[in-house]
Amino acid sequence: MNVVGVSQKRQDSPRKLTGIEKFAGDLRFPGMLFARPVGSPSSHAQIDSIDASAALEIPGVVAVLTADDLPIARDANGNPYKTPIAQGEALWAGQIVALVLAETEAAAEDGALAVVVNDSPLPVVTSLSQAMDFSAPPVRAHGTAGGDDEASMHNADAAAKDESEKETLPPNATGSTHFKRGDVAAGFAAADEIVELAIYSDTVHQGYLEPQACVVNIGPLGDLEVYTSTQASFYCRTRVAETVGYPVHKVKVTPMPVGGGFGGKFVLIEPMVAAAAVAVNRPVHLVYTRMEDFVAGNPAPECEISIKLGGKKDGTITALEVRSVFDSGAIGSAPMEIGMILLGGYYRTDNLDIRGYAVNTHKAGGGAYRAPGAQQGSFAIESAVDELCARLGLDPVDFRIKNCVIEGDMRPNGRPWPEIGLKQALEALREHPAWANRAESQKAGRGVGVAIGGWPGGVEPATAVCRLDADGTFTIVLGSSDLTGGNTAFAQIAAEALDIPLNKVAVTTGDTSAAPFAGGTGGSKITYTVGPAVLKAAEEARQQVLSIASDHLEAAVEDLEIADGVVRVKGVPDASISLKQLASMSMQVAGKYEPVYGKGSTAITDTAPGFAVHLVEAQVDGDTGAVELTRYVAVQDVGFAINPALVDGQIRGAVAQGIGWALYEGLVFDADGQPLNPTFMDYALPKAEYVPYIETVFVEVPSVHGAHGSKGVGEPPAIPGPAAVANAIRSATGARITKLPMTASVVLDALGGPVATAAD
Repeated sequence: MNVVGVSQKRQDSPRKLTGIEKFAGDLRFPGMLFARPVGSPSSHAQIDSIDASAALEIPGVVAVLTADDLPIARDANGNPYKTPIAQGEALWAGQIVALVLAETEAAAEDGALAVVVNDSPLPVVTSLSQAMDFSAPPVRAHGTAGGDDEASMHNADAAAKDESEKETLPPNATGSTHFKRGDVAAGFAAADEIVELAIYSDTVHQGYLEPQACVVNIGPLGDLEVYTSTQASFYCRTRVAETVGYPVHKVKVTPMPVGGGFGGKFVLIEPMVAAAAVAVNRPVHLVYTRMEDFVAGNPAPECEISIKLGGKKDGTITALEVRSVFDSGAIGSAPMEIGMILLGGYYRTDNLDIRGYAVNTHKAGGGAYRAPGAQQGSFAIESAVDELCARLGLDPVDFRIKNCVIEGDMRPNGRPWPEIGLKQALEALREHPAWANRAESQKAGRGVGVAIGGWPGGVEPATAVCRLDADGTFTIVLGSSDLTGGNTAFAQIAAEALDIPLNKVAVTTGDTSAAPFAGGTGGSKITYTVGPAVLKAAEEARQQVLSIASDHLEAAVEDLEIADGVVRVKGVPDASISLKQLASMSMQVAGKYEPVYGKGSTAITDTAPGFAVHLVEAQVDGDTGAVELTRYVAVQDVGFAINPALVDGQIRGAVAQGIGWALYEGLVFDADGQPLNPTFMDYALPKAEYVPYIETVFVEVPSVHGAHGSKGVGEPPAIPGPAAVANAIRSATGARITKLPMTASVVLDALGGPVATAAD
């Protein structure tokens, strides 16, 4: 192979590096109005009235719209259908209660400040324990709200519903799951050591640079033209059409370049913006401010997990028992189920009992964040496994190799793992000098921790087309959003199949009126599902090219080859026709050849899970509790790296996010549900200086269906970080940290105050 398996520069880099790329917030249309949300001042309140009189007197302000003014569908309880605007009842501090539309951004901002919201406070439910209380007041006046559409797009396990027995739930629970096998009590009775931990994780924001952004234009024929920063254009089209009551073909979604998504940009504001545009019959532009993104976005949920793990001295896991609660917020969903499947799915055990609950609280609706649910679940199981190994005096890597799942082993939901590379990744780490020589690091007063993280992978049908253009180059047309250089990898797949240089292939993401269908870009599935469609389309286009050339050159197809921009007879260079000539022959007036237009579709139902194993070396300051990461090794099964540079970049970025989750990030709320750190001034992200050099190690266990054996690589490296850091702290200090983020104060509390360390 000449093109795939080789690091190539991203095709979208020049526009972004030179600053000429256009994002959704940069668009302008004649007559466009700028929208500015008015947020609820209360975490839970009855909206008595909204006084917009002062706002409407501000020059440039055109309208102030409430939910009653928007042409949006209602659910069975009369609430706005899957939109973040409040209808009579505000459910969290900052929830949108009105939209100010103005001819300038400044006027819209002034107008929003002038709107007066009169409300009557209602009881507030903010903690998970409150939400699980049967006597707690309901979060919503009309029942619970949750959803799993986006969770299903991220992974196949979430799409498979739990059919276990259903228990009576508290009024604010949106759902539960229960996985059980064997006899847990007998398993714990047989254990030589039992570990019990209660872990907690704050709400975590995706931390993207570009906030939520959308522009909706009214086309000349009344169609809705949606330009948005979205990871899922076809899903967005469906949601907009359902909300405003338009036929799907009357809604066109153009996915704009996404300035960071990480699961947070499937659909959020688009239906509301579309409804506003319909209401005033003018284009409407809405870009969240940073604070609005923090208080009215869809972050990863807070959760609590209690875990009990038993094992024998010979390294056998005897039993696993878990109870978890995930926060769905007021209108969102929580990735509780997939978190529990992964927590109980990394290691073999005959006895397990796992219960999980998702609940509503008076906070912004929960959403997805790169491997949703996996960080929390993995933090719990990997902390417990590490603690069990320490108490039993067992090598933590050898223990994991002995107990890790392999192909055919069952997950808690009864579905077997397909071929996976977890054991191979663990074996690669065992041989790595960072682990083999760890005693040297620990003597220097540092700790070394390891952890694993796995992702089942998503599946969704996809189609791609490949056409030959007039200049002899090829264009691949897709419906998937390119978040991280995926289109470059698709160009490589096509170029390899066509036997042409990479610069002769262009990949474009079309709008929903013209592009072939593809699912949402998330869940580490796009390369796995769209890649084979691209391969099929390119192969079909190649056959069409060779067929035309065969007729023109009077040679058998099997005697032809494509090289240097021409189709030629093998061994007879002069007997050739250029791709440009061939294109002209298939596009000319009265031409006898059909245009070259290859199509490839996939409907893969078998997943290709990915696994990562991380090693962290950490130095803990005994006086302050500050943790410095001094070494990081990330081993990952990548299937086959179509573009090693892109894979390496995915791993490094995910590791940085995992470090943020581990040590720095978390939204904080007071007892009344008011956010206390909703800006980048207060919400801590890891700076470049806090991220150590990351050594990446690829293990390649090819997938069955992915192009050239490729599989998704984006989710797995974001998962093990928090647990690996916690285990390194345990190695360095003996303290087991069970709360995320593990800030200096949290670590210091766990140490019992300032203590001397070996480094001192």
